[in-house]
Amino acid sequence: MLHIVPRRPRAALFASAFLASASAAAVIAGAALPGTVHAAEFRTADIFTDDYPTVMAVKHMADQVKERSNGKLTIRIFSGGALGSENDTIEQVKLGALTMARVSSAAMHNICSNTRVPALPFLFRSKEHLHAVLDGPIGEQLLTSCEKAGFVGLAWYDSGSRSMYTRNKPVRTLADAKGLKIRVQQSDLSVAMVEAMGANATPMSMGEVYTSLKTGLVDAAENNIPSYESAHHFEVAKFYSQDEHSMTPEILLFSKRQWDKLSPDEQKILRDAARDSVPYMRKLWDEREAKSRDIVVKGGAQIVEVDKASFQAAMKPVYDRFVTTPEMKDLVKRIQDTQ
Repeated sequence: MLHIVPRRPRAALFASAFLASASAAAVIAGAALPGTVHAAEFRTADIFTDDYPTVMAVKHMADQVKERSNGKLTIRIFSGGALGSENDTIEQVKLGALTMARVSSAAMHNICSNTRVPALPFLFRSKEHLHAVLDGPIGEQLLTSCEKAGFVGLAWYDSGSRSMYTRNKPVRTLADAKGLKIRVQQSDLSVAMVEAMGANATPMSMGEVYTSLKTGLVDAAENNIPSYESAHHFEVAKFYSQDEHSMTPEILLFSKRQWDKLSPDEQKILRDAARDSVPYMRKLWDEREAKSRDIVVKGGAQIVEVDKASFQAAMKPVYDRFVTTPEMKDLVKRIQDTQ
C-alpha cells in the first residue's frame, strides 16, 4: 500500500524516520539472495507537495513496484519537506537512514562533480535535446558516476527550463542584461553565469524574491514558468524573457548501502519502475507548464523571445571554470554533438 506522509515537526520526523529506516534496513538485510524478493518497505522524501509532478511520478513508481513484486515491496513517501531540505535528505540517503530521495541535481554538484555538466548554461538546445541526452548512454554515465559517493541514480526527471524575468524592461539580447541586479540561487555556477552576462548576481533564498522584486532590491530573477507563477513573481516582474539558460534536471537517488543489500531481482524491479515513471513525470510537467503559462499571460505577463546566441557566446569563462576534468570535457562535447 502506498502511504503519503504529510509534514510534521522536523525533530520528531528525523527520529521516527531513523527508527523506521533502521527497521526497514533489518528487513532488507535478509533480502540479498539472488532470485528472491523479500518483503520490504522503502522510504523516500521530496520537498514538494503531493500534487507536484515529481511526487506524483514516485507514486506511479510505487504502484509499479508493488504490482511487480506481488505486494512484497512498497514505497512510503514523505512529501512537502517532511524530512527537511534536499541537503538533509541527501545526507540521510548516503547514511542509509533514508532509502530514496528526489532532489535537484544542483544539490549534488559538490558531492558528484559530473552532475554540474547538465546544469551548464545554454548547454541544451531544446527539451527534446535534453531528453535525448538523459535517456541515452550519457544520462546513464552521469547516474552511475554518483555511486562512488554512496548513491545509486535511478532516473532523471524534468524541472523545466529556467529563464530570466524582469521588473522594468524586457531582456532580448545580452546587451539588455548588462548591469541588471539579478537574483540567483545560492550557487557558484549561477553566480558565474550572471556575471558572464555583465550583470550583477544577487544570491538569495526563494522566499525573499517576491519582496526584493517588488521593492526594487533586485531588477530581475530567474526560474522556470511554474515557479514564476506559483510564487506570484509574475505580479511584480511582468517580462519573462525565454532565454532557457538552464535545464538542470532532477535526479531520483537510492542509498547504495541499501541497494547493495537487495537481490538482483529486487534491484531490477526498482530500476525498471523508476525509469518507467519518467514519461509519466514528463507528461505531468508539460501539463503543469502549460497551465502556469496560461495563468501568467492572463495575469498580464509578457513572454519575450530572446536572442540566445548572444548569451551563449558569452559563456566560455563559465565553462572554463567549471568543466575541470577530461571526463567532464568529453561529456560536454558528446552532449553538444547529440542530435
